[in-house]
Amino acid sequence: MSSKIYFRQDKKLNLRRVLVNLTTRFHHNVAPKHARKVAKRLLLTPERGRRNLAEPAGLIRRQIETTEGKLMTYQLGEGPTWVLGHGWSGSANQFYTLMQHIAASGYTALAFDNPAHGESEGQYGHLPGFVKAFDAVLDQQAQIAGVIAHSMGGAMVLESRHPLLADKPILLVAPVLNYTENLLNTVKQSGFSMKLFNEVVGEVAAQYQYPLETIDPLARLQQHPGRVGIVHDTDDRFASFEYSRQAGEWTHVSLVATEGLGHGRILASVPLQQAFDALAR
Repeated sequence: MSSKIYFRQDKKLNLRRVLVNLTTRFHHNVAPKHARKVAKRLLLTPERGRRNLAEPAGLIRRQIETTEGKLMTYQLGEGPTWVLGHGWSGSANQFYTLMQHIAASGYTALAFDNPAHGESEGQYGHLPGFVKAFDAVLDQQAQIAGVIAHSMGGAMVLESRHPLLADKPILLVAPVLNYTENLLNTVKQSGFSMKLFNEVVGEVAAQYQYPLETIDPLARLQQHPGRVGIVHDTDDRFASFEYSRQAGEWTHVSLVATEGLGHGRILASVPLQQAFDALAR
């Protein structure tokens, strides 16, 4: 499903929303098993990135085996490793510009495609699977210098309990810090049957032993013992800047507020590169 469904903040009542609600509720009532199957495909299938971006010279691709299937990783540079994680319907190639900057600064940039994204295996995507995949990537490392994450990838990093993260610096780009609240509100606003949505989410929660109500990236961020940088555009339409502003008041968090970069262009921006330089010192 498009990120516009999961992160859109459109509260206007419209005919499409009413039709979606009536259709999904009717389907669930008359054919619940088939409705769950269709809903799972709709709700948990991201848009695979089709960006034809030129690969940086020296980029190393490598597949790794995980419980979530084979993941494609992308490595550039030499030195201490910074791991980069993308968000919903994203892919590692969104980081190419930043990866080149990281490599030029004397570090290794290691990005990966999450399950069902980019060139990684998998049919379905969801936060519990993101966390498992991220942990599997970290398992391949003896140590890391820090982590960079975009959008829903920020929730992935903050939800991880991997020991390598410990007190490591984290750089969050346009993070969705109110992940659960945002998800529930936007699905409601789409008109999708909440009963059907809860059943699909419940299946994932049972499979991964990961109840939706336990997910709280903002609280995890407040508890993180290391330094945190946030780069977020004030007019971001998909991830609320207000929660980043709130987090920026904490002593261990540094916030860079940008304008005119939106949710995606910010990944190739100079302010983000400067925020990395400040955090990597």
